[in-house]
Amino acid sequence: MTDDVLQVRGLRKAFNGAAVLDGIDLSLTPGTITAVVGSSGCGKTTLLRVIAGFESPDAGTVTIGGREMAGPTNTVAPHRRDIGYVAQDGALFPHLTVAQNVAYGLPERGAAARARVGELLDTVSLDSSFADRRPHQLSGGQQQRVALARALARRPVVMLLDEPFSALDTGLRAATRKSVAQALSDTGVTTLIVTHDQEEALSISDQVAVMREGRFTQVGTPEHVYRQPADRFTAEFLGDCITVAGTVTSGWALCALGRIPVQAGAPDGPCTLVLRPEQLVATAISDCAGDVDAAAPVGTVVATEFLGHDVLLTIEPPAAGEPIVVRQHSLNPPARDTKVRIDVRGTGTALP
Repeated sequence: MTDDVLQVRGLRKAFNGAAVLDGIDLSLTPGTITAVVGSSGCGKTTLLRVIAGFESPDAGTVTIGGREMAGPTNTVAPHRRDIGYVAQDGALFPHLTVAQNVAYGLPERGAAARARVGELLDTVSLDSSFADRRPHQLSGGQQQRVALARALARRPVVMLLDEPFSALDTGLRAATRKSVAQALSDTGVTTLIVTHDQEEALSISDQVAVMREGRFTQVGTPEHVYRQPADRFTAEFLGDCITVAGTVTSGWALCALGRIPVQAGAPDGPCTLVLRPEQLVATAISDCAGDVDAAAPVGTVVATEFLGHDVLLTIEPPAAGEPIVVRQHSLNPPARDTKVRIDVRGTGTALP
């Protein structure tokens, strides 16, 4: 017996002989948000459509709430799967008001339906003044929240969201994402969201699955997948990273950046050490006040990129090698042509 609300096992799907899903396994526990993140064409939307019942798998099973919804001998229609679905564009009915959109499909009628609509609008942080508006009178973020309220109306077991914020501008996307995440958390519905936005996947989810060419390269908590990527693709896909050649001995990697601790269980021998730019701190030699560690590498700042809160420093190492990019706060950073000491914080990931 399992407590997983959604289980996908051995899922395969091909179109015209080209594999789109190639042996997908995934489990969602109650009340959690899982983000499947990958580039266009990796198979993430097909996975969502198979779970929803819009496509049939060639092999494997989909189980929701303990019931098999898709398998070798069984296919349950989408409207019988106890799911909610929010499309990329919201897909609101343009001729209906907000209240009518939310109430669409509700079993309740009359006063009970109006009460439920009010409750749902409150859940997605829209007050009653929005009830009589039509979709064209709403912002993109408001439309997405109405679409979520409509999907929540029938109290689904699983909520599926297909890149719901991709059409919004940057500022609105962040605000809407936060509002939707809060609504999902308040209702406790188990959620699967697919996205190509790495920041979105890491910030909104309890579990992240990184997808490439129809397979998951890694599944885990956002912190673990970001800090300890399983391979170089995952490391580079989830954000800027620094890779240097090194050698692991007893849990430490010796490389151009010094002696760096690595993840537990890393085997001894040659490795590619992966670090995130924010793990490195560059300090001007003139600011070290005699506290110069002879073992710490020294380089020269050859470029700076101001990003507002942060600054990216490109540092040329004294010996031959690739330039090193450091991300740190933008308050009084070392200037171009400044000699700096480079310190490493935290643990690196040693990849074979």
